[in-house]
Amino acid sequence: MNEGWLALLQQAFSLLLSLDPDVWAIINISFSVSFAALLITFIPSIVLGFILAFSHFRGRWVVTNLIQTLQSIPTVVIGLLVYLLLTRQGVLGDLKWLFTQQGMILGQMLICAPVMIALSQAAFSSVDRRAWETSRTLGASWIRAVWTLCRELRVPLLLAIIAAFSRILTEVGCSMMVGGNIMNVTRNIPTAIALETSKGDFAQAIALGLVLLILALVLNFILGSLRGKALPRSH
Repeated sequence: MNEGWLALLQQAFSLLLSLDPDVWAIINISFSVSFAALLITFIPSIVLGFILAFSHFRGRWVVTNLIQTLQSIPTVVIGLLVYLLLTRQGVLGDLKWLFTQQGMILGQMLICAPVMIALSQAAFSSVDRRAWETSRTLGASWIRAVWTLCRELRVPLLLAIIAAFSRILTEVGCSMMVGGNIMNVTRNIPTAIALETSKGDFAQAIALGLVLLILALVLNFILGSLRGKALPRSH
């Protein structure tokens, strides 16, 4: 058994190091789709998180609770919603995005946005409101004042980005339903792992799993380094 698993690991590393075109096509699709979804939702999510933290308007409590609820919705349910929107009879059917990377990006945007909004709202809520008021009093523009707060909160905001990116990069349900798991078109890492495991091709599944594991280690190392720099040094 141990020799069998060792052989599978060797095959997995061989697939990665030999730049196997099928494996790296899957990796490229997975990262390009998830990065696109993250980049599109990043600024609007941060701005909305700031508004929810610093503004007091009617319905704020409802919006906050709705966002928190959306975080816990299974990705397969979001996939079903996007699927219904993108079908020919759906509201967005004319876009013809079903079983395309654009459709996957739309689905992942709906998955990562609530995470980034909620975590950025929590980050902005932890800041002394007087810092914002002082910046505005000194003549800083709205954008510049927000940018100053973002620099002060770079570690928790980075945590929000990492959490959102991890959620969309590893989700299966939405990508499977909206993308259709089409080779060289919409097959990403999670859907490929599910498919190859069901086929008994564990080497490719392990290779793709190693990519996610290495990414998790790198992101946690970066976050840990930033947290260490943000902590005050003791004398």
